[in-house]
Amino acid sequence: MSQAPAPGPAPLTDADLDTLQDLLAAVPAPLEPLDVMALDGFLCGVILQPRDIPAADWLPTVLDIDGRPAPAGYNAGPLTALVQRRHAELQRAIAQRDWFDPWIYPDDEADSPSTAVLPWVAGFAAALDNFPALMALDAPELVEPLALVYLHFDPADLEDADALAAVIETIEPPADLAEAVQDLVRAVMLIADVTRPRRPAPPRRTPPGVRRGPPPRGRRY
Repeated sequence: MSQAPAPGPAPLTDADLDTLQDLLAAVPAPLEPLDVMALDGFLCGVILQPRDIPAADWLPTVLDIDGRPAPAGYNAGPLTALVQRRHAELQRAIAQRDWFDPWIYPDDEADSPSTAVLPWVAGFAAALDNFPALMALDAPELVEPLALVYLHFDPADLEDADALAAVIETIEPPADLAEAVQDLVRAVMLIADVTRPRRPAPPRRTPPGVRRGPPPRGRRY
């Protein structure tokens, strides 16, 4: 069972995000790094796994979608430090069921909300493909929130997911980008309820000499 992580590094600022974008763009060929939107979805998919995934296992995918090693002499330290800060930020939000702002940005050329959020969704799906423990769970409660995410894919890409496709057919597509983003965050929280349940609060201890429950019969206070 998961528990709320201890306070960690500060959330990324706008300047940090600009730096991260520059660092991702500067990853040397032949590596193909995730862009910032796909990276954000990928991190959510990693965090939602039923068991913690070590950074050493998921960081290579950030640098290259196929997990190829970085060329000799390339220093990934500044990039991975920023990525791990975002991971910690998302992990805290998900553990506490707090709203977070996904890295999803308006696209004037997008012809639908699904087109605009597709990079984030693709990153999320890449995490679930690389780490299949979540999808292997036999939990009916996962179908609806996963459908909220995967409905943005072309139906032809869901040929091997009949249960998911059947639920997607019953969902009204989001009317705009704001609704699509809200649905993705809600889906993340619903999945977390299954794979990363919150630890129940410990029972309150009664101080010595304090009686719990109603007063004994025959006495008034």
